[in-house]
Amino acid sequence: MASPSRVPKEVPGSYGFPYVSAIRDRLDFYYNQGQDKYFESRVEKYGSTVVRINVPPGPFMARDPRVVAVLDAKSFPVLFDVTKVEKKDLFTGTYMPSTSLTGGYRVCSYLDPSEPTHAKVKQMLFSLLASRKDAFIPTFRTHFSSLLATVESQLVLSGKSDFNALNDATSFEFIGDAYFGVLPSASELGTTGPTKAAKWLIWQLHPLVTLGLPKILEEPLLHSFHLPPFLVSGDYKALYKYFSAAATKALDTAETLGLTREEACHNLLFATVFNSYGGLKVLLPGILARVAGAGEKFHQRLAAEIRGAVEDAGGKVTMAALEKMELTKSAVWEALRLDPPVKFQYGRAKTDLEIESHDAVFAVKKGEMLFGYQPCATKDPRVFGATAAEFVGDRFVGEEGSKLLQYVYWSNGRETESPSVGNKQCPGKNLVVLVGRLLVVELFLRYDTFTAGVGTDLLGTKVEFSAVTKATSGPEAVSNQQH
Repeated sequence: MASPSRVPKEVPGSYGFPYVSAIRDRLDFYYNQGQDKYFESRVEKYGSTVVRINVPPGPFMARDPRVVAVLDAKSFPVLFDVTKVEKKDLFTGTYMPSTSLTGGYRVCSYLDPSEPTHAKVKQMLFSLLASRKDAFIPTFRTHFSSLLATVESQLVLSGKSDFNALNDATSFEFIGDAYFGVLPSASELGTTGPTKAAKWLIWQLHPLVTLGLPKILEEPLLHSFHLPPFLVSGDYKALYKYFSAAATKALDTAETLGLTREEACHNLLFATVFNSYGGLKVLLPGILARVAGAGEKFHQRLAAEIRGAVEDAGGKVTMAALEKMELTKSAVWEALRLDPPVKFQYGRAKTDLEIESHDAVFAVKKGEMLFGYQPCATKDPRVFGATAAEFVGDRFVGEEGSKLLQYVYWSNGRETESPSVGNKQCPGKNLVVLVGRLLVVELFLRYDTFTAGVGTDLLGTKVEFSAVTKATSGPEAVSNQQH
């Protein structure tokens, strides 16, 4: 017989009245409370981190806004267990963008691992990343050292430099170059790629964002009805043309895996533009903002570690050198913990389930939608203590620190686990962490310290450099003196 604490309880919470309550909750989420407060207030109200709530966008975009929310580090991982939850058509949650935006195909992100195409597409992505692994470090360094040179010239001219604007253009070029060896700007896209990509992303994500317009405009425009796909079809066709020409090797591989070139190309476009590019638009400003806020003493520690490891590697930035940079890795993981690029995860219960929080066990019925707001889980004070909501750059350093990595969930899985064709963990998980580390390395090979102003952007954090102090030691210092 189960002990009293193991007896499953009813999930507390309320969905309120149909339509009316869901719309009221949506206004709380976007305007009255904001995301974090929306979830925290419900946890407080019902005295539970597993709770029944409505999630946006609700009427009239989503058929059913009702979910069971898992909002602590213990209950959250049920969303990763594909034996317990189905992931079909749930990538963006309770609504799904039109497949007209993806060439008529349900792309990999919307497929459950039980669907045969899922394994084929994921294997294509693994093969692409493996085939290009030697290109990532030199390509990143080329593009982002050029970005930082632009930052410096803008600081001289106007005393500030908008990192997000530079990153949007640079990340798009970097990804095309790193994945396919073909610069988007050298194709028919020219310099229009980032704008076309951003527009196409908004058409899929508009139900979940606010542009800061008056709600009387935003509610009907963004949160009530889907924007018509034909308005971005020209942008999408231009992007597709680039991929079909640039990614011939990856598309050849896809055919050997049993995919048509067309389906493979739409999937490759989605994975590259939505997952990779959309991710870097959020990830890199997020890391930069956290490192900027950590201050000069932390910068000194990073600079010493990075320059020492690069010097030991004969002045080169190598994988082996990066692996030695424990503090750098920790800082990137900590930024990913606090600011995961994708904050919402969903799954539909495959059977009647028992979900365990820190305090209780809850019964969930087959077919119910489970939802996780990741920042609640990854800032869980029961795991991360009194500093759970703060950036602690060396949190994951050492043996004790590494034990906490299992609670870093940004990749739709634990940081201690690996993506496979049978799970929904991000296929580019290791590349994302690598790119984050490379940004920090590039900064502190070049600068002793820097300052930046931090605000909010459409999809995440906005960062504006206000000052940089050129390196006084290490390889960049020698280069500075020679100039």
